[in-house]
Amino acid sequence: MIGWRLYSFMSITITLMAIPCAAVAENTCDHLTATGNAEYPAYLWRDPHNPDRLIGANADLIKYLGTLVGLRIDVVYGGPWSRAQEEVRAGRIDMLAGYFITSEREQTLHFVRPPFLFTSSMIWVRTSGAFEYREWSDLIGHNGGTLVNNSYGEAFDHYARANLSLEAVPTANQAFQKLILKRNDYVIFEQFPGIALAKKLGVEAAVEALEPPISSEGLYLALSLSSQCINQTLRSQIDIAMRKIVASPLPKALVNSNLDLWNAQQRQGLNP
Repeated sequence: MIGWRLYSFMSITITLMAIPCAAVAENTCDHLTATGNAEYPAYLWRDPHNPDRLIGANADLIKYLGTLVGLRIDVVYGGPWSRAQEEVRAGRIDMLAGYFITSEREQTLHFVRPPFLFTSSMIWVRTSGAFEYREWSDLIGHNGGTLVNNSYGEAFDHYARANLSLEAVPTANQAFQKLILKRNDYVIFEQFPGIALAKKLGVEAAVEALEPPISSEGLYLALSLSSQCINQTLRSQIDIAMRKIVASPLPKALVNSNLDLWNAQQRQGLNP
């Protein structure tokens, strides 16, 4: 199966490489840097062989984008999710490889449209502590957990601030541990990363995700407006190249191949 997916991925890559792209103009940097949520398999996670580097579907896509615009893009570990976001806002790292869009975030970042993938955010509970959940109002009266500076779409963010009790921690690992220890009634986290994290922590039988998702949001490439390396010309070239990538089967193919990679690493006992 991995071999077939690799063949499919290479076929898509060869096709996209035939797309002409103008050389980067008026840019003095010889490479760019990107970061993201390092607890986000199969989208992003720390390379067990080089923890300063992030790997995953988002990383592969962003590095491929670099080949289309003629620049190497290094996908690096920028710290816990809240700090990684600040590194990009401040321009110390050039872009976020996978970010939900909000009007507040658009003040400091250029979001490359359209999103390259979509992901569902779920209510994760202890299997022994599940409660009736059909809509957002069912969360009122329960103590929830989330990540620092995380968003689940503007509509839910506004609702949560007005109506819900949420405690934020820096990492998803901490959020799930608080859930298991009964310090929270639920945790809000994305579907596939949540499944992967539960397996990594050995608690997949102890937690479950309730339906329906609280939101399904697009993952965007977000460019820092404070970056010294990304000017308007390069932003435009990235916009054009990303539209072509999103129109291809490549993003979903990368998710599938990186799910295989993540699972293979776990079988080998590699826990980044």
